[in-house]
Amino acid sequence: MHSIISRYAFIKREQAWRFEWSDIPGGMAIAKALRAWSLAAAGILVFLLLWQATANNINTSLGQFPGPVQVWTQIQNLTDEYGREQERRTDFYARQEVRNVQLLAQDPNADVRVRPYTGRPTFIDQIQTSLMTVAFGFFIAMLIAIPLGILCGLSESLYNAVNPIIQLFKPVSPLAWLPLVTMVVSALYVSESPMFEKSFITSAITVALCCLWPTVINTTVGVASVDKDLINVSRVICLPTHMHIRKIVLPSAIPLIFTGMRLSLATGWMVLIAAEMLAQNPGLGKFIWDEFQNGSSDSLGRIMVAVLVIGFIGLILDKLMLTLQRRVSWDKQTVLR
Repeated sequence: MHSIISRYAFIKREQAWRFEWSDIPGGMAIAKALRAWSLAAAGILVFLLLWQATANNINTSLGQFPGPVQVWTQIQNLTDEYGREQERRTDFYARQEVRNVQLLAQDPNADVRVRPYTGRPTFIDQIQTSLMTVAFGFFIAMLIAIPLGILCGLSESLYNAVNPIIQLFKPVSPLAWLPLVTMVVSALYVSESPMFEKSFITSAITVALCCLWPTVINTTVGVASVDKDLINVSRVICLPTHMHIRKIVLPSAIPLIFTGMRLSLATGWMVLIAAEMLAQNPGLGKFIWDEFQNGSSDSLGRIMVAVLVIGFIGLILDKLMLTLQRRVSWDKQTVLR
């Protein structure tokens, strides 16, 4: 009897000291997040091991296919190159400033100028160029696609008139537009002091052309799918058209609108890289092509760095759109992860 009581007391003490996530506020959410992070880390580790094992068995004309170690080395090299280029840029402008101060000291009316730095763009500079280009092209596309989708969703007649044009141009590869866009920009964008480079405008318009269709189609479907009861209520209380769109249509259609925007942004990012490679416009695409043409022993590693950066940026852009959707959507359950 004494041994049974002792055993029971030991079990109770063990249960008292046992840690359960449910015992702390938000513990289950923390446990779920830790489990997800652990699985993600395990997946990445397996991928790196398979990558390294595969790379060891692939020999190309430029040398061995780069593994994770070689790619990490190139990341450090590219970062160092950016730092050295920034130092040269700073020294360049500092020398001009000293020279201009000396000229003004000798002649207060001297015409002093600051020449722009024209050094070779680094990998970081190419990333910034590509991000600016895709943002500009995506913004132009959304200014056209969202209003057009709303109008098509509200008016069946307009939808029937516009739909054949959408279906005609939707399957066309944006790269097929690139030669035409290049010629049109060269003919129309003529200025002695342009705000943007022609290459920038060309890439941005190409991105805009491919970003249009997913958003137009999803916005049209979202607007056309608004609950009929809400539409009837709007008619009963005689809401003006602009109030009907703002209070009834947009809140209901936001999930599908953002789905189209996420698809458009992802497609635009992919097309931009290909357009930069084909047209040799500044950006990550040109960086990849230049490294491929360079043919040095480091080229494959640098190209692999660019590939990983392109994928990582695409992931971040999608997460940003998802976060924005969560902030503006009234129904949080409709936001897909």
